[in-house]
Amino acid sequence: MTDGISDESADVVGVFTERIEARFDMGMDQLKAAVSAAPTANPDATDVVKWHGLLVEAQSVLERAEDDLLAALQTQLSEVDDPTMGLAHRVNAAVTVRDGRALVVRWLLDPDAPGKKDLAAERLARLRPRSGPAVQTSAPHRPAGSPAPASAWRSARSAR
Repeated sequence: MTDGISDESADVVGVFTERIEARFDMGMDQLKAAVSAAPTANPDATDVVKWHGLLVEAQSVLERAEDDLLAALQTQLSEVDDPTMGLAHRVNAAVTVRDGRALVVRWLLDPDAPGKKDLAAERLARLRPRSGPAVQTSAPHRPAGSPAPASAWRSARSAR
């Protein structure tokens, strides 16, 4: 990766945490609390907190996979067996996931990133404020004692 993060960097999460804290001018715990209290107040902060959490999770999975691989490699005499190769593939997959999530966080933090200032970004911004489904997903509430709609009466009658 670029932007001050080398491929050898073991602390990708730490670097992005610092960038997030600098961008929003508050610590990660404060930002998480603010987003929890008012998730729609700042959609950018909400997105960054979500993806930072996914990045932290991916880093944790990667570290466990690396630990498992190292433990398996210490038991190998000369050639690597299939289960150990499976662990190596698990490490590679975990790196890919972690790096993908890091790219999303980097994109979210970059106001000039491709796709943020074009027509599609404007359309997405217009859709963002919606907090519920666009179409009603449950039957409307009827007060007790009010008659059922005629269509409900007809369908109940035809079921007999």
